[in-house]
Amino acid sequence: MPRFRLIPHTSDIGLYSYGDTLEEEFSNAAYGIFSVMTNLRKVREIELRRFSVESMDNEALLFDWLNQLLYLSDVEHLLFKRFEVIIDKFFLFATCYGEYFNPERHKIIIGGKSVTYYLLEVK
Repeated sequence: MPRFRLIPHTSDIGLYSYGDTLEEEFSNAAYGIFSVMTNLRKVREIELRRFSVESMDNEALLFDWLNQLLYLSDVEHLLFKRFEVIIDKFFLFATCYGEYFNPERHKIIIGGKSVTYYLLEVK
C-alpha cells in the first residue's frame, strides 16, 4: 500500500494518505506534505520535536496536526521525515524526526503554506 497519493486541488497540492491505523494515516499525511516540499532522502533524523494536539473530531485533529508541522517548519526551519503518532480519541501526541533546513543540502521544491478543510476527510 502506498503511503500517500497526490491529487488535483484547487489551490496548490492535495493528497490522500493511507494507513492500516489512524496513527499510520496521520503519519503518512505528514510524510506526504514534507515529501512534496523537499527530497526527504537528503533529510537526516538528527533533531526531534514532541508536541500534542487536541481537537473536537478526527478531521479537526488532522487539520491541526498538519498545520502545527507547517508552523514548526516555517518558524524553526525544520524539515521532518519520520513521525511517531499516538492518538487517543481526539488527542494526538507526536514525536517528529528531521533536521534544520540547510540550503547547501536541501532544496525547497514547494513551500508549505497551510492545510485547508477543502475535501478534508478522515475515514
